[in-house]
Amino acid sequence: MEGIIKNYRRGRRTQNTRQAIILLPGVDKKAKAYAFMGKKVEYKTECGKKICGKIVDAHGDKGAVRAIFEKGLPGQAIGSKVLIQG
Repeated sequence: MEGIIKNYRRGRRTQNTRQAIILLPGVDKKAKAYAFMGKKVEYKTECGKKICGKIVDAHGDKGAVRAIFEKGLPGQAIGSKVLIQG
């Protein structure tokens, strides 16, 4: 399954590049988002590097999820696709 990185997790003056908000197709409620908790997420850069992460929680009431990655994601990752395994 593929998801789209919407944004970093952020506050008013800070952003955490290790944590990303991901939108999943067909998931429109918080209850459906909880079914993806614990699944692995993989982002591939243009040069072929892989940054792996894990879905840890739902974000908001519209079915978005929050994933924590091993390393910080680059700015080019926003709006791109990630692969959800499991």
